[in-house]
Formats: sequence, C-alpha cells, structure tokens
Amino acid sequence: MDDQMRIEIEAAAFRGLIAHLQKRTDVQNIDVMNLAGFCRNCLSKWYLAAAKDRGLEMDYDEAREVVYGMSYEEWKNTHQAPASDEQKAKYEETKSLHAKIG
Repeated sequence: MDDQMRIEIEAAAFRGLIAHLQKRTDVQNIDVMNLAGFCRNCLSKWYLAAAKDRGLEMDYDEAREVVYGMSYEEWKNTHQAPASDEQKAKYEETKSLHAKIG
C-alpha cells in the first residue's frame, strides 16, 4: 500500500467514525471519555491541530462543527444530558488514561 492509499483509507475511516458519532447523539461525551479516554471534543482538537499543522486557519468552534455536524451549542442544547455523580467520579478515576492532546 502506498502512502496516498493509506491516507485515503485513514480519512475514510475517520469520516465513518464521525458519521457514527453524529448519528449516536444518545451517547454522551463523558461516557465515551470514561470508556475510551477520548470524546468528540478530543477529535475536534486533533482535527484542529492537524488543520493548523497544514497552515489552515480554523478555530476550535469550526473544528467542533465538523465533528458534531452542528454547532457545539446546538448539540449541547439538543443532546447533552447533565453528568451524573457516578459519571463524574468515573471521569476523575480514569483521568490519567484520557487522551493527551498537544
């Protein structure tokens, strides 16, 4: 496999992940973070960092709109539920395993 094919496959996989997360609005970021150590916001930050590394002008809100498929405010108001005490405790317990974003 050449580099271009690898890049295209990786990009397609990323688009599939984003489409799945946009469809699964019932899945809360804190749950994904607690289980996998990353969430939609982490993906947004990685996306933003990659854009900036390539000299593109973009801000965090624009990157989050790519990942969420809508503005973050709209997503929060429509889909985000308050975190339970159990979710918050698990978040703190797993914090050392969360994604490190440069």
